[in-house]
Amino acid sequence: MHITSLPSKYGIGTMGEEAYSFVDFLAAAKQTYWQILPIGPTSYGDSPYQSFSTHAGNPYFIDLDLLADEGLLKKSEYCHIKWGGSDDRVDYETLYRKRFGVLRKAFSRFDAGAPEFLRFLEENDRWISNYALFMTAKEAHGGAPWTEWSVGLKRRDPHTLWEFKTEHSDEVLFWEFVQYKFRQQWMKLKSYANERGVRIIGDLPIYVALDSAPVWVYPDLFELNDALEPKRVAGCPPDAFSPTGQLWGNPLYDWARHRETEYSWWIDRLTAACEMYDVVRIDHFRGFDSYYAVPYGDATAERGEWVGGPGIEFFRFIESRMGKLPVIAEDLGFLTPSVIKMLEDSGFPGMKVLEFAFDPDSESGYLPYLYPKNSVAYIGTHDNATALGWARETDKRTVDFCRRYIMAEGASDEEFVYRFIRTAHACVSDTVIIQLQDYLALGASARMNVPSVLGGNWTWRAKKASLTDELAQKIADITRTYGRCARN
Repeated sequence: MHITSLPSKYGIGTMGEEAYSFVDFLAAAKQTYWQILPIGPTSYGDSPYQSFSTHAGNPYFIDLDLLADEGLLKKSEYCHIKWGGSDDRVDYETLYRKRFGVLRKAFSRFDAGAPEFLRFLEENDRWISNYALFMTAKEAHGGAPWTEWSVGLKRRDPHTLWEFKTEHSDEVLFWEFVQYKFRQQWMKLKSYANERGVRIIGDLPIYVALDSAPVWVYPDLFELNDALEPKRVAGCPPDAFSPTGQLWGNPLYDWARHRETEYSWWIDRLTAACEMYDVVRIDHFRGFDSYYAVPYGDATAERGEWVGGPGIEFFRFIESRMGKLPVIAEDLGFLTPSVIKMLEDSGFPGMKVLEFAFDPDSESGYLPYLYPKNSVAYIGTHDNATALGWARETDKRTVDFCRRYIMAEGASDEEFVYRFIRTAHACVSDTVIIQLQDYLALGASARMNVPSVLGGNWTWRAKKASLTDELAQKIADITRTYGRCARN
């Protein structure tokens, strides 16, 4: 469950009281992991996989009540704002229009000379100044992407940057303050979770958005031409689910240049991720073996081609510098023998999704008796339907096979979902992750994301009343039964 999905009075889940209550809920339910989506600031489309930064946190997650407790806000300045949405939906447009005004009020009362703040700036100088300058310039250009900024800023002319930063020093300081408060609240929440035996699984997208601080600051690390436009962009080839493929649009890495720099950008990125999370899920792991490259400007992904990536040598080099990383490899989709070999050589656990298992005509590698121990099992991820939604929208032969397999023929909707959950727990995978929506036996309306669909995604929220002691006990009982927690 993502941070956005926590209950909240202020339009979106935050790192405040309800987050701490959810950690308590997880501890009572005997859970040892809380998996979340990427926590970076989101852009158009609200996807956590398209962020302005690889290091910054989402300002929406900053809890306003905690700022009020510090004396930086008055409750009257935000309690009566209509944040849009509902108790089970996020309204991102309203948040964009109203949240930053409240944060600016808090900034107006902040002591920018506080030693803790100055220490934060010093400890994070490798990214914070560039990010704050990026966001300031973006605001100054009406939210336009950096590729459309004035030439001096777009190309990072040193004198232009110095002049702009001097003229907009207060605005730069505001964005630094926002990240300070985010980091402060996040690390306190993470510590609270760790103290209660709950570890955080974070998510590292393989690609970064074109309109982001890292591409603006380090254009030489990406496949850009002299006009600073992408030569090719990321995507997926056509398949049975998408006849024209998926056009993600992210700029591709210049892997030769990364190798020349001894992967310093990646080492910095992974170091930051390991500071923020206990375990890091690397999205689209197969892209390190080979990746699909689409000519920039194409309307679909049909003309793309597969290109070789850095392979296992990348991970061996990273390990030589950082040691063995606590990583989960997202290895879903079509896997070639070289991808499978790279995963085996890395030693990282891959992912297994039960919703992919039930082909009535042939044996699927996602059937649970075929899982290796070194894997993480799911019913579905944020990109899949909930278990109940899957049963209602998938063809009858597949669902009938699933029902026979999990011994849920004739079962009610809720019982079907819980048989699914028990099947996941009964497999040999070292770790099992279940979406909260499935523990709540919710249908299609609770799905987090439908890939390649713009709008309507990333909005689901849990209702406070649904996180009951009875549910925690029910989850704990399942977890104990299958030996996945201490038997106490």
